[in-house]
Amino acid sequence: MASLNVLALIPARAGSKGVANKNIKLLGDHPLLSYSIAAAKLSSYINRVIVSTDSEDYGVVAKSYGAEVPFLRPQNLAQDESTDIDFFRHAYNWLKERNYTPDLVVHLRPTTPLRDVSVIDKALAFMIENPQATALRSAYKTHLTPYKMFRVTDGFMRPFLSINDVEEFYNLPRQYFEDAFIPNGYVDILRPEILNATDLLHGPNMKLWETSQVPDIDTLDELHAANKLVDDPVFANIVNYLNNPDSLD
Repeated sequence: MASLNVLALIPARAGSKGVANKNIKLLGDHPLLSYSIAAAKLSSYINRVIVSTDSEDYGVVAKSYGAEVPFLRPQNLAQDESTDIDFFRHAYNWLKERNYTPDLVVHLRPTTPLRDVSVIDKALAFMIENPQATALRSAYKTHLTPYKMFRVTDGFMRPFLSINDVEEFYNLPRQYFEDAFIPNGYVDILRPEILNATDLLHGPNMKLWETSQVPDIDTLDELHAANKLVDDPVFANIVNYLNNPDSLD
């Protein structure tokens, strides 16, 4: 276990359209980006923390909280339409050229800043003990079901899904359908060899890691709501680290 290379990769591009400079907006007394860095630094398994950003200014912020910023992400991989696999592929290749290939990569999104570090460590322990899992994604259970969701096609409502031989299945009680889960960015864990072998980010055997619903910040209102939760004792170790990021040195 101690010999494993476990990398936290934190994406923080500077070009957010919804909220300008969202990733460095203050949550409590610290920039949003710093909370993911703190969670990674406090993990018992993660032994390297890298921020992938296209901004030198963001890089300065990330370094001040203990993360590495060994490269700047190319602008063409930091656009609104850029996908997660783009920046992962770039980071993997950059690191591989310098003789570093992690065994596991923990994807921590800055927009999900409030985490219980023990949840991250339990998820990592699970991935270490279950090599058949090609990835893990956190998600929370929702009362919504995709079987009752519709799109408009040729001017008419059409269900997204179907059930063989069941007409108007969407009128059935919600209890008839399977549980549904929404990914929440709390903790995602990847195996780099899956991307190298299949050109897929998560692969065919992605495990669900169920968590509670947590703030997912895309708007200023969501940021203000998260500010009301920062003082919850479950996040005290993260806030303590942020107040003194040299404490783990």
